[in-house]
Amino acid sequence: MKRFLFVLLLLLGMLQYRLWFGENSLPEYFSLKQQIYSQIESNGKLIERNQVLREEISDLRRGTEALEERARNELGMVKKGETFYRVVGSEQSPSRTDN
Repeated sequence: MKRFLFVLLLLLGMLQYRLWFGENSLPEYFSLKQQIYSQIESNGKLIERNQVLREEISDLRRGTEALEERARNELGMVKKGETFYRVVGSEQSPSRTDN
């Protein structure tokens, strides 16, 4: 009976060791679970970004308004007959008060 109890305790100890420190242990499980949640969140952000880019591509393919807006903003282009005015502001130096 003592031998059987000793074997059971030894088996319990081995299982506990494997549960806490061995391969596929609980701490490793929780770490992997956290990594999965982080990856899901990252994938969600990328999916949203891709959707915005798809909509932009679709808009550029369909109409000329988006293409025109992009040309005006990014390339500085103007329509025929339009006059381009550039307003340049002066830099104001911060006023100091000497006491």
